[in-house]
Amino acid sequence: MDRDDYMDDIHARILRVTEDLRAIQRELNYAAMQVPGDPELMEALNERPEIETIQVLKSALDQMRHFLWFYSQVMNNESEIGEKLRQTIAKQPSDDALVKTEKSVAEKFKYAADVLMLRYLADGKNRKPN
Repeated sequence: MDRDDYMDDIHARILRVTEDLRAIQRELNYAAMQVPGDPELMEALNERPEIETIQVLKSALDQMRHFLWFYSQVMNNESEIGEKLRQTIAKQPSDDALVKTEKSVAEKFKYAADVLMLRYLADGKNRKPN
């Protein structure tokens, strides 16, 4: 898969996820409006699996929001964070890494994001992401 195909796939996936999130929001909003007049619906929405599912979604969205803030900082070259990330990615892998199988692009990006976050926190910068 070449770079253009990869970016097209990412773009399409972002659009699908965005539309799914909007649909989920509409459905949850509709359910919230129906709850006052429907005690059975209120009981169903307050059961453990539904509450846990909402918590998982909330956690994933919070994590994504923080990641997107860092990503936009890196891509917009608004700070030294972008340079640090590029330096981290550009480093040659260690001997241990050469033994491992080739990682997917998502794994590499996650590793770079984790390294970026650790370095950012280690530098003692106390800026909020929003």
